[in-house]
Amino acid sequence: MFSKKQEIIGHSAAVYALIANKQFVYSGSADNYVARWLTATGEQDKFAIKFEQSVYALEFFGGNLLAVGLADGGLHIFDFENRTELKYFTQHTKAIFSITYNAPKQQLYVSDAEGNLSVWHANSLELLIYIPLDCGKIRSMAVSTTGDHFVLACQDGNLRILETEFFNEMHTINAHKDGSTAVLFHPTNEDLLISGGKDALIKIWNWKEESLVETIVAHNFAVYDLISIYEGKQFVSASRDKTIKVWNSSDFSFVQRLESKNGGHRHSVNALAKIDEERFVSCSDDKRIILWAQ
Repeated sequence: MFSKKQEIIGHSAAVYALIANKQFVYSGSADNYVARWLTATGEQDKFAIKFEQSVYALEFFGGNLLAVGLADGGLHIFDFENRTELKYFTQHTKAIFSITYNAPKQQLYVSDAEGNLSVWHANSLELLIYIPLDCGKIRSMAVSTTGDHFVLACQDGNLRILETEFFNEMHTINAHKDGSTAVLFHPTNEDLLISGGKDALIKIWNWKEESLVETIVAHNFAVYDLISIYEGKQFVSASRDKTIKVWNSSDFSFVQRLESKNGGHRHSVNALAKIDEERFVSCSDDKRIILWAQ
């Protein structure tokens, strides 16, 4: 079972984005900062970047690069080891809500509040394609283990599955009423997708057949993030209802609820980030970051 190990306090506004490795947690906030924290102690180190806009999305790629997506659509690329900015792109003009790295294909996917998708070569940082999907906010994306497909969770309620050679839309699943907000390839069965929506449901899909496998009445409000942990045996959901829940990946049964009475968040839980198989972090409108461990 998970328990609270560290509480990180330092941002002066809601925290919207997290990315982590074993040593550090990076966070992005409405206070316009990206900050870095030591996972061992919860202390802030010297790495911090101030922007002119709120930070909505973060992603590692290319070994030592950090992509930062802002509320105005700005995309910044940093070398976090040398603490230098390499590139700044203005391809997007609306808020960037998700950035996802496809390591097998060396591609970086960026999506925004108007349903636009850009694909970048992760090495050269050249734009490969820009696709206006006209599907409303694309809040979440996920990449298959092989890198052959990726999926978008769209405000129009659909999950869109694209292939990664020509970026054709191969499958479209009408998943959630009022909007799809989170998506994850099943950690041990890549024929399956796990999705969350504004309807507070988690749904399991056979995406190749476009068929519904399971519906979980999961939360009271929108599901904002999904991650897998524990070598794929479990997955975790975060919600606007202030709670985090842990689920079994095999039969989709409920495992644990993490909430304010466990030392959890007092407001909307906006994002999750896996540190390793037994640890993850969460962030919230309550300005806090919490490290949870088995």
